[in-house]
Amino acid sequence: MTKNNQLTPASGRKSMRYLMRSIAFVSIGMASGFAPLSVHAQNLSDAMVQAYEHSGLLEQNRANLRAVNEGVASAVAAMRPQISYSASRQIIDSEVISSSTRTDAVSFAAEMELYTFGRNKLALDAAKETVLATRHSLVNDEQGVLLSAVNAYQNVREAKAVVNLRQNGLRLSERNLKAAESRFELGDITQTSLSQVKAQLAGTQAQLSAAQAQLSVAREEYRVVTGVYPERLRVVPRADLPTKGVEGAVGIAKKTHPAIRALQHRVSAADLAVQIAKKGRLPSVSLNATQSFDLNGDAGDRRAVTLDLSGPIYAGGALSSATRRAIALKDVSRAELLQSVRDVEQSVRTQWALLEVDAQAEKAGQSLVDAQRLAYEGVKEEAELGAATLLDVLDAEQDLLDAQVAAIQSRIQKQSRQYAVLSTMGLLTVEHLKLQATVYDPVAHYNTVKNAPLRTRSAQGDKLDRVLQSLGLE
Repeated sequence: MTKNNQLTPASGRKSMRYLMRSIAFVSIGMASGFAPLSVHAQNLSDAMVQAYEHSGLLEQNRANLRAVNEGVASAVAAMRPQISYSASRQIIDSEVISSSTRTDAVSFAAEMELYTFGRNKLALDAAKETVLATRHSLVNDEQGVLLSAVNAYQNVREAKAVVNLRQNGLRLSERNLKAAESRFELGDITQTSLSQVKAQLAGTQAQLSAAQAQLSVAREEYRVVTGVYPERLRVVPRADLPTKGVEGAVGIAKKTHPAIRALQHRVSAADLAVQIAKKGRLPSVSLNATQSFDLNGDAGDRRAVTLDLSGPIYAGGALSSATRRAIALKDVSRAELLQSVRDVEQSVRTQWALLEVDAQAEKAGQSLVDAQRLAYEGVKEEAELGAATLLDVLDAEQDLLDAQVAAIQSRIQKQSRQYAVLSTMGLLTVEHLKLQATVYDPVAHYNTVKNAPLRTRSAQGDKLDRVLQSLGLE
């Protein structure tokens, strides 16, 4: 037997060569995690389209946008005549004359504000600014959904690649154990060496179990985001960034990011709200017309037309309070806009820096794999010559496997980071990426309700009801 786990120079070399051939045979498959997957597979665009069309968050915020659209309809309605009716029956009993009388009457009234010193027009403009702000917020939500799809897609790819490598490592460990057991029976290695091989096999099995569990988690996350389970996923294409430098990226983000554009419209709406509050002290002119019909024919029909001028004289400080509140809310919206610009700029710079780090990590990871492969081959040769122990071979083998896992993770991380940079620039949208999705048109519902029609149901609401009914949720 050998001492100190060293191999014997004669018979041990033959067994070791057998072991090395087994290791080499399996190690060829260890690089399979880098190979492109089937061309007949799901691609990232498919995943993003599925997420866009499946997202409950987007459906929720589209419904919110439709509700905000009604603010324009309400502002338009406030500038139109308001027509109402009333019907009454009055019965009077008199003990003095021992008789009773009954009066039946129907009346119609119309009222319209003729002049409000611009308050109604300002309210309409503020409602329109709120609609535009909500549209941009919806685009920002769209970015979040698409980025979630990218991350879910990449997590599945990474988990699958790690599982493949761990499976190859397990097959290699099993071959190592068979070869070690044969050599132990021949007396070429000690019980300690055999135990080391068994320990490596147990560790590899644990690593595979953990990788498989992570793959299951990634698959479930993918289903939540897209509505379907992943199949074979293609390699992610490089995201085309519209600029080569971080300063250009910051400039684009400040102009196009939907979070910034949404707050710009909210600032405009807040400015209009201040003007409305200040005009609350001014009077309004309204026209009222009534027509009453006496159904008993006793009092006769009556009609009246009234031109009213009304305005506040003293409101206990409420009008001043409303103005101060509107000014404070305007300051809040401006501060939010300033902070949003700063946050977006920081996000762009941070993600851009991390992208550069990830690019370097990818290169370093591949260099590490190449170096570990050379070291692994060298240790195998030394082991065949008796200059290295079985433990050295196992350690080199594990180092190579770990390097391959790290390289895959670095590569996928860099690919995902490119899409994160697009998101911070405000460009991770269906429109910019030219995805083949059924795009939600926020203008369609607005055009339907902007003139305050009498219809109470929207086409989008009817569609959502049908979906909920098909799921048994309504």
